[in-house]
Amino acid sequence: MIWYILGIISIVLLITYGSKGSNAVWGGLTLGIIIGLIVAIFFVFMGTGFHWQTIIKVAIIGTLLGSITELWGIVGTKLFKK
Repeated sequence: MIWYILGIISIVLLITYGSKGSNAVWGGLTLGIIIGLIVAIFFVFMGTGFHWQTIIKVAIIGTLLGSITELWGIVGTKLFKK
């Protein structure tokens, strides 16, 4: 259930930052998909099979970390402008 909630939050963040060009949110999603694929392929070689859920979960984590990075940059800019 928690992954559904985090997934919805990630989708909302991606829609929110979608029109702002390249940013940390979309970069986090891309990096999360790449790392998720590597981990899923590693599980194939271990003999447990290919799990799409692994890719989705790592992509969600990457998106959330990207949004935290994006917010960190916004807050830093606001603090140091004053």
